[in-house]
Order: sequence, then C-alpha cells, then structure tokens
Amino acid sequence: MEPRPESRGAGIVGSGRLAAKVALITGGDSGIGRAVALAFAREGADVAIAYLEEMQDAEDTRRAVEELDRRCVTIKGDVGMPSHCEAVVERTIESMGRLDVLVNNAAEQHPEESPLDVRRQTLERTFRTNVFAMFYLVRESLEHLKAQPGAAIINTASVTAYRGSPGLLAYSASKGAIVSFTRSLSQALVEDGIRVNAVAPGPIWTPLIPATLDADDVATFGSDVPMGRAGEPWECAECYVFLASAASAYMTGQVLHPNGGEIING
Repeated sequence: MEPRPESRGAGIVGSGRLAAKVALITGGDSGIGRAVALAFAREGADVAIAYLEEMQDAEDTRRAVEELDRRCVTIKGDVGMPSHCEAVVERTIESMGRLDVLVNNAAEQHPEESPLDVRRQTLERTFRTNVFAMFYLVRESLEHLKAQPGAAIINTASVTAYRGSPGLLAYSASKGAIVSFTRSLSQALVEDGIRVNAVAPGPIWTPLIPATLDADDVATFGSDVPMGRAGEPWECAECYVFLASAASAYMTGQVLHPNGGEIING
C-alpha cells in the first residue's frame, strides 16, 4: 500500500495500563488489528493474534510486538469455523496461561452495486466471519475471562452500522448486528464482571480498502468526513486500550466512534 498505514502513534508513550494482561486479537495481522496489538504491547500486554492467511503480515506484527518486549503468538485459520475458534482459544491459553481481553476484530467486505448482486455465498461468508465468529470465540473464551478480574470483550463495529452503505449492504448489516450483539452480551455478562464494548471506526486506511474498492473510491477515501481525510489505524487503537483498561471500569454496552468527526447517534 502507498502510503503504508501508520500502526504506531508517534510520541505515544506506554504507562502500563495493561501490564501483565493477555489479549486475543482476531484479524491482528494488519490494519486496525495490528495497531491494537502494538498499542496493547506498548501498555504491557502479551498478545495472541488470529489471522486468516497473510503469514508475512502476521510475522511482521509478531516481530513488532516482540520489539516492545512483549510475547506474541500467531494463529492461522478461519475464525468463521467453530472448530478453529476452539483451537485459537486453546492455543492462547497454552501459550500465555490466561486470557484477560478478547478483541473480536476480524472482518471482510464485498462491495455490491445493487441488492440484486448480493450472492448467497457472499452473504453467508460475510456473516460467518464478521458475526458468527464473535459468538464462537465468546463461547470458547468465557470460562477463561470469568477467571480474570477486569476482563473485557471489545468488538469492532463500523460507522456503516449507523448510517448504512448502499454499496456494502451485507457488510453494513453485519456491523449493525455487532452493535446489537455488543449491547445484549454486555447485559448477559455484567454479573460475571466482564465488560463488553465496541469501537465503530469511520474511514480508516487499512489493506481492506485498496483490496476491495475501485481506484476512484480509494483515491477519495475518507474525504467526505469533517476532518477531510481517512484515519490511520493507530488513531483507533487508543479506543481499544481505553476499553481494555481499568480506566473504562464503569462502561459496558457502549460504542466509541473514531470517525473523523461524523456525528453518529448511538
């Protein structure tokens, strides 16, 4: 990608907000997931990264985490499959010994010009990766999260869940489901002491953008928000750090909106 996404915030210094914690991040090989992994490591957390197939990206992220003197394990496979979600959590516990934070971030999108272009296979694949995986991973993680005071689940939603996107019908619908999932799960787990929140990014410059949009859309990506530009992955990552840390102890069922100034109710 040119320019390359910025995964580290220049001048941001860690202060131990996640010291001794372990986080599992899906889609952690690049984009927002990589930025979250680096931000967590900077704050003292060890991380496990689940990724689909970009092995080099995952290795680059692992090395960057280890440069911050934290441990990192990478786990390849499709989180849309229940059996793989079970394996991901098992590997995390085997490698790290505990789990404090689950970040459900893996996602895919497939632009469509018309609702008639949404194929059954694409619809099912989008929801399997974007939504079903969250159910599977929460189910497998729950007993481990219950064992850790201050445990947190953070889901990646999207601005499209609130304002829609006619060219991303399946993706937008899946992200709307994630908002509802977050709100409902937060109430289901509040007595267990597990906080559940979400982040709904606006236009963020990640590999997903040039991989799925045409050249004209890529050239103008992010120009329609009040700040007039796409955000960088690191500009989202601090939202995840906040929601994973004790600083957000009185928040659950909420959504943060790093979106360049677009006013979104919810």
